[in-house]
Amino acid sequence: MLDATEKTILERCEALMDDTLALTRDLVRGYSVLGQEQGALSTMEHWFERLNLPVERVPLDAPGFDRHPHRAPVPWSSKERYNLVSRLNPNADKPHLVLNGHLDVVPAEPTDMWTRSPWEPWEQDGWLYGRGAGDMKAGIAAMVMAVQAVREAGVDIDFPLTLQTVIEEECSGNGALACLHQGYGGDFVLIPEPFGAQIYTGQIGVLWFRIRVNGVPAHVLDTTSGNNAIETLHSYLPALKALEEALNAPPRPSPYDTHDHPFNLSIGKIEGGNWASSVPAHAILEGRIGFPPGLPPEEVMTRLRRVVAEHHGTMNDGTPAPTIDFHGFRSEGHLVDLETSGIRLLSRCHEDLVGAPPAHYLSTCTTDLRAFHVEGGINGTCYGPVAQRIHGVDECVEIDSIRQVLTTYALFISRWATDATKEIAS
Repeated sequence: MLDATEKTILERCEALMDDTLALTRDLVRGYSVLGQEQGALSTMEHWFERLNLPVERVPLDAPGFDRHPHRAPVPWSSKERYNLVSRLNPNADKPHLVLNGHLDVVPAEPTDMWTRSPWEPWEQDGWLYGRGAGDMKAGIAAMVMAVQAVREAGVDIDFPLTLQTVIEEECSGNGALACLHQGYGGDFVLIPEPFGAQIYTGQIGVLWFRIRVNGVPAHVLDTTSGNNAIETLHSYLPALKALEEALNAPPRPSPYDTHDHPFNLSIGKIEGGNWASSVPAHAILEGRIGFPPGLPPEEVMTRLRRVVAEHHGTMNDGTPAPTIDFHGFRSEGHLVDLETSGIRLLSRCHEDLVGAPPAHYLSTCTTDLRAFHVEGGINGTCYGPVAQRIHGVDECVEIDSIRQVLTTYALFISRWATDATKEIAS
């Protein structure tokens, strides 16, 4: 049941929907792929200031972070790269709530496959389109405006509340981890990833890898005098698929035993050669593989090296062994503790708004929940809008589901501030 104050909060949420969509659109216009996040960061900083929320820049090259045991190694520079954080009452002696979302997006190319420009948002039939609209700029807008709705309703936020808007969620997880490394943590985290209004119960481990094969270049007048690196690289694909099937072979660990194929391999990028009339001297494959919670990334790295070495041994063609390196995601999987009071509070808020308990969702990908899990065991979950074709063409987010997240988060914040504080602190 909602009391009079909570009904006022919901009224303010409805009044703020236009601003929520405006913030979403502004963020989509900032095409924030890796290394080009500045537009979205500037937009977010402007909106924090517009809403009279304090704002801090949290660098990804803070002292000591390069030696953090859970930081993913990356080939790009972290210099002058930063997250944005807004903290309310950081020194208050009450349970600390964190709302976290990522500003970075995956590339939209080839853009000629889109109905319209992927970084100029448009609406159709109750959906908002654009790269990052669902994953996850609408969720960020909803979580920020939820704080504003609570404040406009006259509810005193007297507990520590941190809004984190981070980068590098799509490639390393180092953005959220950098926040936690510098003390921007809390007791519970909500992340409005676009998996719908349901309780996210767990996620898999994820590893990125790169394999380089060297061949022997030659003129095409006699291709037999060379060794085609692209063709050689292609021969490794069945071995990589066999590793994927081995990871998915029964018996799978619970609760992933209910999924047919939860640990997926993606060959995401291949490049090679330098001239159409030359036998290519090199080829490079970049991929991602998932694995179960409880399996260390280092063990998957060892298995991947072994698979490549064994296949190279079967070729017996005198070519040098491929090189393998690991950059980006090196993320452990984990399960959410569904018995914590923060999860129970979120479930009650959802039920009071929709009249039924929330469904649960077990993920076959990774999110920034991983950073909170490894950096002190901070519990949390994802609960966000409904999106379609994330990472794909014509990505979109359902506008009504943004409203659902906005109202649920606002109700959650207001209850965290009042009756739930005692329970969560106990």
